[in-house]
Amino acid sequence: MSIVSSLFRKDKYQNAVSDNSMSGFVAPSSSGVNVTTDRALKVTTVFDCLRVIAEGVAQVPLKIYKSTGDDSKELAKDNPWYNILATKPNDWQTSFEFRENLVFQAGLTGNFYAFKNIVRGRPVSLIPFEPGTVTVSVNDRREVEYEVSSGGESKKFPASSIWHVRGPSWQTYVGMDATKYAREAIGLSINIEDAQNKLHANGVQTSGFYSVESTLDQTQYKQLRDWIEKNIGGINKFRPFILDRGAKFQPVSMTGVDAQTIENRRFQIEEICRAFRVMPIMIGQSDKASTYASAEQMFLAHVVHTLMPWMTRIEQSIDANLLIQKEREDGYYSKFNANGLMRGAAKDRAAFYWQMYQMKALNPNEIRALEEYNPYEGGDKYYVAQGMESTQPSSTKGVDD
Repeated sequence: MSIVSSLFRKDKYQNAVSDNSMSGFVAPSSSGVNVTTDRALKVTTVFDCLRVIAEGVAQVPLKIYKSTGDDSKELAKDNPWYNILATKPNDWQTSFEFRENLVFQAGLTGNFYAFKNIVRGRPVSLIPFEPGTVTVSVNDRREVEYEVSSGGESKKFPASSIWHVRGPSWQTYVGMDATKYAREAIGLSINIEDAQNKLHANGVQTSGFYSVESTLDQTQYKQLRDWIEKNIGGINKFRPFILDRGAKFQPVSMTGVDAQTIENRRFQIEEICRAFRVMPIMIGQSDKASTYASAEQMFLAHVVHTLMPWMTRIEQSIDANLLIQKEREDGYYSKFNANGLMRGAAKDRAAFYWQMYQMKALNPNEIRALEEYNPYEGGDKYYVAQGMESTQPSSTKGVDD
């Protein structure tokens, strides 16, 4: 049995999931927290940043096209990668789930790996591996190799068998791990959240010391300690606590106000957002100074500056690593259709389309295609200014601008 088959046997696949190999990524931070991939995902800001990028990329249609000359193109439904990428990458994932998983892994660990399952020369599926199960190396011939391990088994694969999508990279052949390079921001956020959890688990009661006027021997000290723990815990936790014999309580821990917890939590949200290049408003961190108009521009900026680089990264990786040289020479290429994300209000779209029509950049059927309407007969003609009908051609092609 091959390692690809064994990795997805029912028993071994369940073991791989329960082992949670993600936790193998450890990046110690100066805050004292070991930032693992799994622990980083438990930070709400990290999870939300990855989610907003992953869902943004996954919801956009991804298709294989073929250039047909004269700057025209058509859907390449005959290409075997078309259905795999657009509909069914493997037996258990949809295209949306596959691409969502791709961005989650590449965004956090810097790398996404999938086995190119090719049967008798024809691609049939893409089988993803968890980043923690793959080791990347370069041999003496400067060729990249991949070693996949699971359930005590391991096997090396050449680069031609693995689809590797890299995030930002320094070494060129492997992406940079966010849990390593953003560990300080993530670690401090974990520390702040842990401190708040402990404070609230204690009923928001601060720690401190009790002082009494008389000297306590060892037996009296133990009795007083046990009595205090009994009377301020359990069902007595929030009841009035009465001390006699001049006993006093002196708090020694900082309050949430003294520690500027709210300010620190807000800053850490912004700091982690910077690491993932996600505007805070996209994960629900509102900016009180923003208006509806400015918020709309922020959403468009998110598409342009956050989602589009990821889409371009994936497109070029598909063209370079999934399509073969002959297919690229024949004009095949991949493309995300992000027009839906760029849509503004209906009034704004109408004004934009009218300007594009007057500029002869789009004809009515091209506009209808952008709105996912069916074409109509005669809709392939470009705009002709009134009174110019006798001197300007009105056919689809060859309009002299």
